[in-house]
Amino acid sequence: MSDSRRRKPPLVADKRYSRKSAKPARKPTKSKAKPAPKRPTRRKAAPKRPRKQSRNPIARFFSNIIRWILRLIWTVVWRTSVVIGIMVGLAVTYVYATLPEVDELLDGRARGSVTLLDRDDKVFAWRGDQFGGVVTADTVSKHLKNAVIATEDKRFYRHFGVSPRGVASAVRINLSEGRGPLSGHGGSTLTQQTAKLLCLGVEYDADAWDSEADYVRDCRRGSLGRKVKEAVYAMAMEVKYTKDEILSVYLNRAYMGGGAYGAEAASQRYFGKPAANLTPAEGAMIAGLLTAPSSLAPTANLQRSQDRAATILRLMNEQDYLSDKETKYYQDNPATLSKAAEAKAGGYFADWVMSSGPEFFTRNTTEDVILKTTMDPRIQKAAEDGLKWVFENKVREGSKAQAAIVVMSADGAVRAMVGGRKTKVSGAFNRATQAKRQTGSAFKPFVYATALELGGHYDDSVVDEPYCLNIAGSGQWCPKNYTGKHYGDVSLTFALMNSLNIPAVKVSEKAGRENVRTVASMFGIESDLAAGPALALGASESSLLEMTGAYAGILNGGSSVTPYGLVELRLLGEDNALMGTGGGIGERVISDAAARELIWMMEKVVSEGTGGRAKMDGWQVAGKTGTTQAARDAWFIGFTNEYVAGVWMGYDDNTPLTGVTGGGLPAEIWREAMVRVHEGLTPTPLPAFTPVPQKRPAQTGGNRQRKGQGIDDVVNGILRDIFGGRN
Repeated sequence: MSDSRRRKPPLVADKRYSRKSAKPARKPTKSKAKPAPKRPTRRKAAPKRPRKQSRNPIARFFSNIIRWILRLIWTVVWRTSVVIGIMVGLAVTYVYATLPEVDELLDGRARGSVTLLDRDDKVFAWRGDQFGGVVTADTVSKHLKNAVIATEDKRFYRHFGVSPRGVASAVRINLSEGRGPLSGHGGSTLTQQTAKLLCLGVEYDADAWDSEADYVRDCRRGSLGRKVKEAVYAMAMEVKYTKDEILSVYLNRAYMGGGAYGAEAASQRYFGKPAANLTPAEGAMIAGLLTAPSSLAPTANLQRSQDRAATILRLMNEQDYLSDKETKYYQDNPATLSKAAEAKAGGYFADWVMSSGPEFFTRNTTEDVILKTTMDPRIQKAAEDGLKWVFENKVREGSKAQAAIVVMSADGAVRAMVGGRKTKVSGAFNRATQAKRQTGSAFKPFVYATALELGGHYDDSVVDEPYCLNIAGSGQWCPKNYTGKHYGDVSLTFALMNSLNIPAVKVSEKAGRENVRTVASMFGIESDLAAGPALALGASESSLLEMTGAYAGILNGGSSVTPYGLVELRLLGEDNALMGTGGGIGERVISDAAARELIWMMEKVVSEGTGGRAKMDGWQVAGKTGTTQAARDAWFIGFTNEYVAGVWMGYDDNTPLTGVTGGGLPAEIWREAMVRVHEGLTPTPLPAFTPVPQKRPAQTGGNRQRKGQGIDDVVNGILRDIFGGRN
């Protein structure tokens, strides 16, 4: 029998682990083995310390120096920061205490505005610093508000008045473009820009500054010190006002080109509507002006302004103010100007009215003024179109010749004024009012007006023959006819309608030069009139406005006229006018009978004489041509029963015209303008007299045969030929 109960030999695993724990047991070590190290011995770093101590002493020295410097810098930085923070806080607190209520900051103009109305009470021009009224961030169109934020400061509602990120970005851009860190892009927030518009609280004082321009330049300085003050002022504004109040100040004070200060003025100026009704395209165009208001103004360059607006619309889209569809629509359909804005602010006419009104209510006004004027926009356009048509179709390309037109009523109310070929201008040299030029034969009607007033008649005769006068200190003077021919015994009418010089001088000498000077000056020609016999040939200088006004005196029956454009002046918001019309019909100069006879003679100038190119189908036209010595100036001034118009043509530097006389291009300009002026009007006759047939035959020119006369008859005939007289 086997011994099954015999104990089995232990397994190897059993030898390694105790039965109790079933974990490996530590094998007993012999006496020479080291005991296991205890846990606390790990805390000792003694073995490593000797290695540190053993480093190079020089390296250890410099390491200590660096650590000391860093500790010093940190100490200086945090202490300096604390000091600067305290100083900035005190500065902000001080500025905060000086800031006024927001309502006082909305209109900061140094000058007032002038709004000009036409004869139908519609706005056609603006001058001065235009302010359309207070707007707020809540009342303007949301599209304008969004456009301004998108282009000027997209983090406006998230910063505290200063944007370190924006400043750093601006410095980086300036340096990359080769400029100084503060030159070019400033990184200013919209709040900082508003602070700059407020000139950091420094108001304009005329006694402290040489000019307003110097004051503005000082406000716009970009020095480091100025930037620091600007930042402090901006932070104080952020504490004092809400974001929308700051934006409201900006929208009211920013200059937006064309003399418009603030969003409302710009909206009315360019689009003829309130700022609350602006479309995205219009809001983008106004916001685009903030970068460069003068050069980007749509009245200066509409295409450039539209291109800038397209960029603003893209920025609005990127910032989720507009959808892709809206952005494309308004970029494809950009904003356009109102009719008044297209008229370029009234041009020469507005400038003239501004210069003729009282200075303290026009050019240097501190009030907002409304001027009602005599300007008729339809007639103004007719005059501009007529001038343009002739230069495009009758004048050689590249010609530098200039022209001017004045159209007025018989009482002197100016309806249109063109002071040069460039009609869409403001502040330009006005050849209709500022240029003084010799009048030539356009002066002759006043010679014949004097003769008629002194008892002469249209059919009085005068001999056209070689004629000389001795002038004290100058010797002999012999006038010549333009044609170089002589026509013998002619009537006054024949002499005027053919613009003969010798008969005009004879008539002037008989009537008396002083009388001629008196009649001309009473009709409104205020320039210095020549003292010698050449007075009769228009040797004196005058402006087109003066000459046209003098002809208006002939049309109205012989009374003087003071040309005027101002009808009424009042302050904005007031119903009572401060002043009324500054011109009109004055005292009588010649009798009504003499005026009617002169009108009949001047009608012959157009129907049968030198002014034939001024004829208008269906209308009676009276007028007179004028060409000065060497053709430096060419004139045509004439009238219908409705309007008087004057045209001057010449070069600014007195270069002679080539092949041009008063009866040529000036008469054609006159006709083209007046045909357009009279569109839709029913023709009416001139207030001329009806000639009574004379017993003697009418004089048509030519030398008379004088045979079989006695000595007395010869003497009387000579005197009659020299001085004229009725037969």
